[in-house]
Amino acid sequence: MMQILQTLRNALGLKDPTKTATIMRSVALFVNFFLIITALYQIKPASRSLVLEVINAEQLPYVWIASALVLLTIIGFYHRILRRFQRIQIVLGTAVLFMTMLLIFRLLFRDAGFLTAVAFYIFVDILSVVMVEQFWSLANSIYNTKDGKNWYGLVGTGGLLGGGVGSAAAAVLIKYTPLQTPDLLLVAAGIIGLICILTVLMGYFKIYEEHQLVQTSMLRRHGRGRWELFAGNKYLFLIAAALLMAQLISPMVEFQFMKIVASTYPEREVRTATLSLFFTVLSGFSIFVNLILTPIILRVFGILAGLMAQPVVLALSAYGFGLNPGFLAAAVMKISDRGLSYSLTRATKELLYIPVDTIVMYQAKAWIDMLGYRSFKLIGAFFILVLTQWTAIVPNVIPLTWVIILGCAIWMGILIVLNRSYQSKYLQSKGVFTTIDGAQERT
Repeated sequence: MMQILQTLRNALGLKDPTKTATIMRSVALFVNFFLIITALYQIKPASRSLVLEVINAEQLPYVWIASALVLLTIIGFYHRILRRFQRIQIVLGTAVLFMTMLLIFRLLFRDAGFLTAVAFYIFVDILSVVMVEQFWSLANSIYNTKDGKNWYGLVGTGGLLGGGVGSAAAAVLIKYTPLQTPDLLLVAAGIIGLICILTVLMGYFKIYEEHQLVQTSMLRRHGRGRWELFAGNKYLFLIAAALLMAQLISPMVEFQFMKIVASTYPEREVRTATLSLFFTVLSGFSIFVNLILTPIILRVFGILAGLMAQPVVLALSAYGFGLNPGFLAAAVMKISDRGLSYSLTRATKELLYIPVDTIVMYQAKAWIDMLGYRSFKLIGAFFILVLTQWTAIVPNVIPLTWVIILGCAIWMGILIVLNRSYQSKYLQSKGVFTTIDGAQERT
């Protein structure tokens, strides 16, 4: 390890061994996240295409409900595992399990039916949540706050690049090689195998040395119920309301998009290649916004513009889709939602937590990211079924597109109130710090 660090220092002209180690750690995490998202975007378009072989798009909300329920069940089990095993053991064990499951699913797809396709769709959702959340949990544990601010941009870009490379590779493999949609599972399994090798190397070179930001005893001492955390803090409540409103609208956008995909591309391999190309464009858009537009918008126009961009652009694109409901309009609407969510909105969201006490921030983010998002996706799926199938509201009274626009208007209203609260909080944090118990202390 020391010889490698010395060689790297000499090559880069660095004199500080600590800085060299941080660079090496960041590069390793960049590659790790790149591989995770590359593997995911091999199987994400495949899972969407395969499930549309056995169900119609109107049945997708039922699959989303099942996926959300399974995820909510697994989260509790996963947290118990985190308390019992070391992180490197969990990362390796998870990667090996997912790689094995991909091989099993590939065998099952030789004679696949309804259950296999739906189970695989849910499995891909689980893989995306667990591996991504696991990665960021690892990054948070081995970076201190200063290094995190300096290097998270680079590490996050690895994921955006992985999305573009993974989906583009899937499109090329389907279009220009004998491989078919189920064969993408084998490609993803091979990439996860590379993640296993990288994880072992990271452990061997002690890149997994953890920096404990928040002591477990402190979290226990200051712990409070999930609902109490938000009920007693207007600012956190507004953050949660804004983020979860986005999650409530997103399934409606996905539903519209998948209906158009199913009707426009009935043939499986063409559908898989098209979805892969779409995800390539989405990733490219996210990279462009993340690297070029996000710094400009936040620096010139401020945090409110960064927050408002997604609902404003989404509402406009939804209106355009209502006027001309074709694949191109649906793709623009979907990119407006997910492309901005993965880039500008994500970066701006992190700024909202700056005026918040560190321990409260960790508790709030854990609830919103791991439970709140999944719960509201579940509610969103139920909402679609109520509007489109269980009642005659949408078919006979108002198109789902107008429901999306109305949701964006409510979302924007929440953001305006949130921005006022943020400005007040930010000014307070410069001289007065709000503690967990609500008292104020001078910093």
